[in-house]
Amino acid sequence: MLTALPSAPPPAAQWLLALVINTVLIALAQRLPLLTRAGWVHAGILGTLLWGSLGWRGWLSVVLYLALGSAVTRLGIRRKREQGLAEGRGGRRGPENVWGSAATGAVLALLTTVPGAPGPLLMLGFAASFAAKLADTCGSEIGKRWGRTTVLITTLRPVPPGSEGAISLEGSLASLGGSAVMAAVLLVLGLLPTAAAALLVTAVGLVATLIESLIGATLQGRLAWLSNELVNGLQTLIAAVLAMALAPILGL
Repeated sequence: MLTALPSAPPPAAQWLLALVINTVLIALAQRLPLLTRAGWVHAGILGTLLWGSLGWRGWLSVVLYLALGSAVTRLGIRRKREQGLAEGRGGRRGPENVWGSAATGAVLALLTTVPGAPGPLLMLGFAASFAAKLADTCGSEIGKRWGRTTVLITTLRPVPPGSEGAISLEGSLASLGGSAVMAAVLLVLGLLPTAAAALLVTAVGLVATLIESLIGATLQGRLAWLSNELVNGLQTLIAAVLAMALAPILGL
């Protein structure tokens, strides 16, 4: 069973500490080639929200997500640049990337501070959202570089690497691995209560990534307003909803 979390909102002192710590850390970290200048500012806002609502464990889990995702993005970067498949800005993420990845998790984290909120269930959704996003990053970056046969998810016909809705065996295995790693991180940090919950988060992360590919293949090219960042947000929301819906059914 999911264990209960304190339902009382965090004290004002925790929010003040969150603001001070994140302001200092972001000021020191801006030289790292992970985010744009504006991206670092928004990361500081996100970090303050996470530390204020979940404490240092929630904050650290997302810092580790960012570090893992950035490391995966840089795997085989030279070859991906030669093929025109590398991320823009040298892999640096901007505000749109920060919130496309973390908006769902941030909202769920804030909801845990509402008195009477179902904290354990919200935390399961929080975990699933970041597991899905790391799964997406691993699948996309590794699939583009090392995928031997890339096919469109709707027809299974071969398409060039990096196409919207494209999947490969290597990329799908990488997605599963990324989801499992993120679930393990959250389990070790105590944000997931049991190995069974971590397995659910792992599975949901992979499923949401495949659904994201389906959205990319069927809708993204037809709807001008459906940006990559919005699709990322939808993916994390789908993962969170699936995890929270399945947990009671599975008796978690």
